[in-house]
Amino acid sequence: MSRRLTIPILILSVAVLAMANLVWGSVSIPLADTVSILLGKGASGHPSWEYIIMDNRIPQMLTAALTGASLAVGGLLLQTTFRNPLAGPSILGIDSGANLGVAIVMLLLSGTMTLGSMTLSGYLLVIIAAMLGAGCIMALLLVFSQKINSHLMLLITGIMVSYITGSLISLLNFGATEQGVHAYMMWGMGNFSGISTERLPLFAALCGLGLLSAFLLMKPLNALLLGEHYARNLGYSIKPLRTKLLLVTGLLTATTTAFCGPITFLGLAVPHLARLATGTHNHRTLLPATMLTGAILALTCNLISTVPSSGSIIPINIITPCIGAPIVIWIILKK
Repeated sequence: MSRRLTIPILILSVAVLAMANLVWGSVSIPLADTVSILLGKGASGHPSWEYIIMDNRIPQMLTAALTGASLAVGGLLLQTTFRNPLAGPSILGIDSGANLGVAIVMLLLSGTMTLGSMTLSGYLLVIIAAMLGAGCIMALLLVFSQKINSHLMLLITGIMVSYITGSLISLLNFGATEQGVHAYMMWGMGNFSGISTERLPLFAALCGLGLLSAFLLMKPLNALLLGEHYARNLGYSIKPLRTKLLLVTGLLTATTTAFCGPITFLGLAVPHLARLATGTHNHRTLLPATMLTGAILALTCNLISTVPSSGSIIPINIITPCIGAPIVIWIILKK
């Protein structure tokens, strides 16, 4: 594949998979009727198809694409910042903080929280708890980043934070009810179907803000590729730059984890796939390629998760490693 055609081909692939996500599922809808519904003409004789596409499949498709793009870009930022190919959104403990927030709500509070005269429960409470948990860990990491000069030591600190939150979650699991453990386990398997049309604008705005911020950091990211001393010579201050990168990654990771659960693999593997596809480390090409590749992989996983005729949905975290890991191994062996 020509390197010059990589981005157009990726864009075309996203468009094809997006349409496939609207057509294919537990209820198959002909392409002509799908296009007619998208154009506002409806589907003659099948009023339920319009509801399925407009209120179910479009939000799910957009959620998958935005989640894949966000996690992939977050992984790329961390791999560049820490100069570590194994860095990903989960390695700093940000998603572990979200997991802990949800575990407290589901396992300790039984899914209900009362604040004065207001009672929160259900999906809204899960989102709030996940965002607060991820935000607390993010704030802690920002404090550490001001005290620790070494990227490696900050990375190790994030891993230690993940171990601590994991232990707390295990403790909550030990004392929780069977229903609470089951609900938390199902949330932890991830899905793209939980965001309604009402919540989609907020989710899209937060992901869009994080992705736009990442694009604004392309120049300093390219400078970091040549080392911290080179970046300093170009006028970049390392600690403030690292803080900005952590904030952007934290926003992308916290948002996707809060709304979709902890989606695995995408943040770690997609940047490597994008580098192999583009043949470059220049973020002017690599960043959009990573975003598009993440959307492609997430849309593919979503398509597979909704295929069974029973109408059930396979959790995303069952699919992502099964598809992504063999692809990465095959490419490594081939190259």
